[in-house]
Amino acid sequence: MQNKKIKVILLVAGEGKRLRPYTLDRPKCMVEIEGKSLIERQLEVLKNEGLNDVVMIGGYNCEMLKKYGYKIIENSRYFETNMLWTLFCAEGELEGDVIVSYGDIVYSKRVIKALLDSNSDIAVTIDKDWESYWRSRNEDPLDDAETLKIRKDGTISEIGQKPKSLDEIEGQYMGLMKFSDRGLKQIKEIFHSSIKDINILGKDAENAYMTDLLQAAIVQNNKVMAVPVFGEWIEVDTVSDLQSTTTKKRIQLTEI
Repeated sequence: MQNKKIKVILLVAGEGKRLRPYTLDRPKCMVEIEGKSLIERQLEVLKNEGLNDVVMIGGYNCEMLKKYGYKIIENSRYFETNMLWTLFCAEGELEGDVIVSYGDIVYSKRVIKALLDSNSDIAVTIDKDWESYWRSRNEDPLDDAETLKIRKDGTISEIGQKPKSLDEIEGQYMGLMKFSDRGLKQIKEIFHSSIKDINILGKDAENAYMTDLLQAAIVQNNKVMAVPVFGEWIEVDTVSDLQSTTTKKRIQLTEI
């Protein structure tokens, strides 16, 4: 199987300060679980689905990413900018159908297949079975959670805000999404408009998160479709994540 027409952009510029000392000598995405790095695990899943057109947007210790043999674009300002700015360092690659993924996650083939099956212009994977995972990582799941509200038609009505209760979270944003060429035109317009008026939901483009971009798209009446999945992924953001038995159990569900 070949998904030749779909490009994958991996956002791997992160320094991973909360993962020190494991990130003192490597990018966050190269931290290992059971002897294999996060990025290697993600690349295996992508390759298994015929997704071989991969672009990495690096930053911290960017030269270490060359070993994987893919095109690398550098965000030289990784230490003072956020995810959205990193993505648009590769604006020239934002054409056609594009999957965008964070570098500190790993997901199963079922998750990526669900995303590939979506025909929406903007599609975002959402873990419906998120709460037990978040409780294993945080004493209070609301400490590190964001709102995510889904309409009856499956589109997202709100994402990335600070929740007051669990009722405002109908799934967990994972950092894995897909855009059609039309969807990319929509987000490019938002990005460039924000550079002019210095405002994506009150933030400038350099400091905005991907969820800010998605919420801005929603506010402008663009359809952002939720792609529901049920577990089978991990996020590694802290040393406790890296060392937890939950991570080691869940990582087995992502293996090819």
